[in-house]
Amino acid sequence: MQTNLFKIVTTMDELLKAYAVRAIVFIGEQKCRYAEEIDEHEHSCIHILGELDGEPIAAARLRFPGPYAKLERIAVRQEWRGRGVGHQLVDYMIEESVKRGYTTFKMHAQAQLVDYYAAHGFVRHGDIFDEAGIDHYLMIRHDDVSQQDR
Repeated sequence: MQTNLFKIVTTMDELLKAYAVRAIVFIGEQKCRYAEEIDEHEHSCIHILGELDGEPIAAARLRFPGPYAKLERIAVRQEWRGRGVGHQLVDYMIEESVKRGYTTFKMHAQAQLVDYYAAHGFVRHGDIFDEAGIDHYLMIRHDDVSQQDR
């Protein structure tokens, strides 16, 4: 698997590819409503695209709504799951956030993916809640600032 699958979206073509992945996964597979998937934060976040040979295979977005980075809309097309693409995408999102000075990371993780994100150092907080008709948990990761100079 390529190591440079991911990039920050900088063109309209890349943004359309990222939206296509999200639509396939969230609207198509998970039956989320368009108004829940595409929201008021689309213009104020960083979009990330995963591509292989020009084909969009993964997407996500990053927001910085406070003293933390929020990992959102993490999506991998079904035929690419189970190959480590999702783990690479989460690592890329954390790396991009760290470059911007963040050491705390939050996400709303689908309940069935809590262990998946725990493998990246995220810890479940609070009670289960509904988001777009899917059970989620708040998950948070705090990095020790002193370890970032290694």
